[in-house]
Amino acid sequence: MRHFPSIFAFMKILMVCLGNICRSPLAHGVLQHYATQKGLPWEVDSAGTGDWHIGQAPDRRSIAVAQKYGIDISTQRAQWFEPHLFDQFDQILVMDRNNLRDVLAQARNVADKAKVQLFLTEGEVPDPYYDDNLFEPVYRLIADRCEEIVVRF
Repeated sequence: MRHFPSIFAFMKILMVCLGNICRSPLAHGVLQHYATQKGLPWEVDSAGTGDWHIGQAPDRRSIAVAQKYGIDISTQRAQWFEPHLFDQFDQILVMDRNNLRDVLAQARNVADKAKVQLFLTEGEVPDPYYDDNLFEPVYRLIADRCEEIVVRF
C-alpha cells in the first residue's frame, strides 16, 4: 500500500504576487475551490510583496473573471508579505521572479527558503493590472496550474 505524506491530510499554501489584488487572489481562490471540490482540507491564502493595497478587495477584473467560472474571491483582503508568514505556511508559491527575489530576501533561514518556489513550473504569471485583456489568459494559466497541483494529491 502506498504511504502518503502528512501533507496529503492538511497543507497550508500561500500565493504571492506584487500587490495581492490580481494574480495571487485568483490563485488563492482557484486552488481553494479545487482543493475543496476534491475534499482536501487545505488552507490557502495570498499576500503581496508591496503594501499599497493592504485591506483592499481584489481588483474588480479579477473578481469578475473568477465569478465567470463560479469562484467568489470578493471577500478576500490584500495583505503584505512579512517574514512571520513563513511560520504559518508549508508552501509559498510566487507569481514571478521579482516576487521570488522579494520573498527569498525575507527568508530567515534555509527552511524558509525551501518553502518558496515559482507558481508555474515553467515561466511566470504575467501581471494583468495594466491590460484588461490579460485577465482571462491569466485566469486560464492559474486554473490549469491549480488543477495540476490538486491532481498530485
